[in-house]
Amino acid sequence: MAQKLATTARTGRDNQRYGAQGERLVAGVVPLSNDKTKVLLIQSTRRGGWVLPKGGWETDEGTAQEAACREAWEEAGIVCTVVKDLGTIPEMRAAQELTDKAPKAAYQFYEVRVDREASDWPEKDKRGRQWMTYLQAKQSLQTRPELLEALNRSTIMK
Repeated sequence: MAQKLATTARTGRDNQRYGAQGERLVAGVVPLSNDKTKVLLIQSTRRGGWVLPKGGWETDEGTAQEAACREAWEEAGIVCTVVKDLGTIPEMRAAQELTDKAPKAAYQFYEVRVDREASDWPEKDKRGRQWMTYLQAKQSLQTRPELLEALNRSTIMK
């Protein structure tokens, strides 16, 4: 059965899952090209620059994998299939970088195969997307160590 894709992105944190220490549970993807030479990054709406697709795992989603694939659709406009669990990555930001809008989080990342790139998606007007080599992505993610760690755990050609 085909996955039904939303035409609008979810917003707010009313249905957000939290861990035992009060950390926000975030699910994300590392979308690789078929030849594993490139990764798809998206523009951050808050900080500028480039990030991996990710967002909150919500209470109506059975798994973090389901949440990660929803975020990939909403933010990057990709339909994807999980090929590898990259594990949980703890919060790596310094305490002074944490805010109410960017609280402490635990990140669950998945390497995914991109099955389809849509020309229209929920956050198309808010975010650009760009395929990058490992070195380009490494440079772009240098201020986000948790995202760089997810990239490094993937099977992208380095």
